[in-house]
Amino acid sequence: MKVGIGLPVSDPAVLLDWARRADAGPFSTLGLLDRLVYDNPEPLVALAAVAGATSRIRVQTEVLLAPLREPALLAKQAATLDRISGGRFVLGLGVGGREDDHEVAGVDLRTRGRRLDEQMAVMRRIWAGEDWSGTAGPVGPAPHRPGGPEVLFGAFQPAALARVARFGDGFLAAAPPSWAGGLIETVRGSWAEAGRTGEPRIVAQANAALGPDDVVDDARTAMGDYYRFTGGRADQMVAGMLTSGERIRQTVRQYEDLGVDEVMLYCYGRDPEQVERLADAL
Repeated sequence: MKVGIGLPVSDPAVLLDWARRADAGPFSTLGLLDRLVYDNPEPLVALAAVAGATSRIRVQTEVLLAPLREPALLAKQAATLDRISGGRFVLGLGVGGREDDHEVAGVDLRTRGRRLDEQMAVMRRIWAGEDWSGTAGPVGPAPHRPGGPEVLFGAFQPAALARVARFGDGFLAAAPPSWAGGLIETVRGSWAEAGRTGEPRIVAQANAALGPDDVVDDARTAMGDYYRFTGGRADQMVAGMLTSGERIRQTVRQYEDLGVDEVMLYCYGRDPEQVERLADAL
């Protein structure tokens, strides 16, 4: 079982310190959330800096809100990050649900699922090195990984879960073990029905904070602010934050029993010493 860390979004200035500490520890991946109308770093720009500050750990968007972006430029950005990181980039994608994000991007919230499907078809063609049209050639650079970086989808609804088999390499399960199992089985079922070989890679996500009360309180406040648009669900998510080593180990074991390949421990608090505390807890 691999374990990664989700970087905090409340202070971009601390990201490189977090990244270097994680790169020196037992962690497999560094993840970063996405929003447009929020005081968070843009994930592709931030992860490029993180990739340059590290040597072995993977960098992952979790999730990038693809419908807010133009597909040809997004494909170029992803391929560039894949190349400069030496293949350490993982493109986690989702559709998002904030009306304000879509308003500012100038795209229709109601068509975000269809837009993502269209974007994936375009990006796969670009990463394969095909000509754009009869008058425009290939959009480079070629990605480090043939066919493009690894693509994971975060989703909850059946139609969105089926997107993993159509366009992706795996699934981001942002759900507790108690109901992640059903989502994972749906993804595996659609994968088999689509005739895909092998298995989809499954990455789970849990929210965690370790340290003195002020560190945990900082994490809870930041997480509550990020998910405030969900109303009462934000309070439930904050209440479910893992704040002890035993709860973290128990949750990792539960995901392992579900056949999860990697667990991302998302940290909303700014204190970079959480990296060492998490390593000790594991």
